[in-house]
Amino acid sequence: MAGFEYEKQYWWQGVEYVVGLDEAGRGSIAGPLVVAAVIFPAFYDNYEINDSKQLSDKQRRRLFEVIKKDALDYAIEIISVEEVDQYNIYKATQIGMERAIKRLKIAPEAILTDAMPLPSFKDRPLEAIIKGDQKSVTIAAASILAKVTRDDLMIAYNEQYPGYSFDKNKGYCTEKHVQAVAQLGILPIHRKTYSPICNYVHQDVQISLDDMEEILKK
Repeated sequence: MAGFEYEKQYWWQGVEYVVGLDEAGRGSIAGPLVVAAVIFPAFYDNYEINDSKQLSDKQRRRLFEVIKKDALDYAIEIISVEEVDQYNIYKATQIGMERAIKRLKIAPEAILTDAMPLPSFKDRPLEAIIKGDQKSVTIAAASILAKVTRDDLMIAYNEQYPGYSFDKNKGYCTEKHVQAVAQLGILPIHRKTYSPICNYVHQDVQISLDDMEEILKK
């Protein structure tokens, strides 16, 4: 269960504006990466907020509205598929977090991330916390904003690209998703540098469903 221990160490020192950052879609083979940043009031207290992966869709959507209402400031940044392919997912996540911070109206005095160092912000305290979305409520809140935003984008893509079940798989590499790629082809929103998509893109001939399933197992 996420808590406020990391935030309180700053609040007790008089550091008021502590931002938490997280992303959604890092492991997906289709769709954008979404990063969110959240600043709560000092000594904010809401223990319902937890790692987005530990919550149901209904819980996430309810807390999405609570977080937006209660936060002093928040920002949501969408990193395109093209940028993910251009920079690699690690660098794209870093860029997304840096952009999200710059979009905030309130300049954060301390930064908490889910295991991501941000060299551009060496001028203030920064903690890259492993499994931060499970330990810090502010990071967990960012994970919820990012997850709900990205889920809605993928649901919209499902309408645009029927047959890939983006409303269900959210762009992740499920068996049905791989089958759809083999049968219907790759889309502009597929990440061309991700396996199995990259293996498919660089084939001179269209590979079979069996080949795609073998790639998925690797």
